[in-house]
Amino acid sequence: MVLFEDFDSLFYISRFRGQLTSLSERVSASMASTSCPTVEEVEGCRDNEAALWLKLVAIAAILIAGGVGVAIPLVGRKRRLMRTDGGLFVCAKAFAAGVILATGFVHMLHAAESSLSNPCLPESPWRVFPFSGFVAMAASLATLVADFVGTQFYERKHLSETTSVDERERDIIVVSSPSTEHQPRSAEDAMHIVGMRAHAAAHRHSHAHVKGACDSHGLPVHSHAHGHEDGEASSSQVRHVVVSQILELGILSHSVIIGLSLGVSQSPCTIRPLVLALSFHQFFEGFALGGCIAQAQFKNAAAAMMACFFAITTPAGIGAGAAVASWYNGNSPRALVVEGLLDSMSAGILIYMALVDLIAADFLSQTMRCNVRLQVVCYLALFLGAGAMSAVAIWA
Repeated sequence: MVLFEDFDSLFYISRFRGQLTSLSERVSASMASTSCPTVEEVEGCRDNEAALWLKLVAIAAILIAGGVGVAIPLVGRKRRLMRTDGGLFVCAKAFAAGVILATGFVHMLHAAESSLSNPCLPESPWRVFPFSGFVAMAASLATLVADFVGTQFYERKHLSETTSVDERERDIIVVSSPSTEHQPRSAEDAMHIVGMRAHAAAHRHSHAHVKGACDSHGLPVHSHAHGHEDGEASSSQVRHVVVSQILELGILSHSVIIGLSLGVSQSPCTIRPLVLALSFHQFFEGFALGGCIAQAQFKNAAAAMMACFFAITTPAGIGAGAAVASWYNGNSPRALVVEGLLDSMSAGILIYMALVDLIAADFLSQTMRCNVRLQVVCYLALFLGAGAMSAVAIWA
């Protein structure tokens, strides 16, 4: 009986392996080069010289829009008007979060579905299974794991650095403290002051916020509590560090695809509406990313490097696409599959980041809960940003 069960299990394993091999062969065959019409052939609007000039205009416009968008929060974080804890910044960030959410749902996910359901691809497996939604879901879950692991890593690293600094300060105080029996009164007072400062640095007795409590003016209520404000502030900073890095990864991945798609096009009819749409899109994506970088309190060099990477990614993609436009067919099966899968991944990352790390983090914060006027304005900004970016899909 056991022998038959072993044969039965082996039969199912070999059957599953055969199905998996068959699926991989079908996927490989579906990505083989076939003759598919290009977008320009379908639209009948091809002009290489006009398209090249429009690409140069697009590179300049998108570079300026992205650079200005990401620079505003970084430059204005030390100004009173654009402080990261100010109402104007929170409202502008809500608008940018709506833009990113609409980018994921309306633009990237739709583009992935269009690529993976293209008639140039065989029906099996691309139209039998919803790969775009599945890959977007997998990317969202992978982003969740990366978010959690990154937060844990940076929190432990920060805790280790803080502990080592505290130990060094304590050792310095102990070593520099001589016997006070033969010291004059002034020396004893000095050492007493040093000890008090060390105790205050380790256990700060301060006014801590009572979570969820607001006064009659909509401001957080304070209570005299013995807490660790430094620990809470450092934990919040760690979250902003992780959020800014993952958000930049998601934005850069789809910016490359957008740039390549525009760069390989030889149709002025396709490029012309994309210039304004992508400039609008890059400006507000840059603002959201710049706000996260500012809240993470990176050093100036690191912040400038992250901002520059964002600003140049889409223009670099346009330039790379223009360089290979003479022989690259963006409507080939292999290009459609790669572009569709990358668009799906970008959609999953952007949707997760917009909902969890931008919208939920700000709209569920104590500052937002205690200010009804700020709530209303931020919700309006969020809906307006999502609606405006969704309307851009009419042209791009």
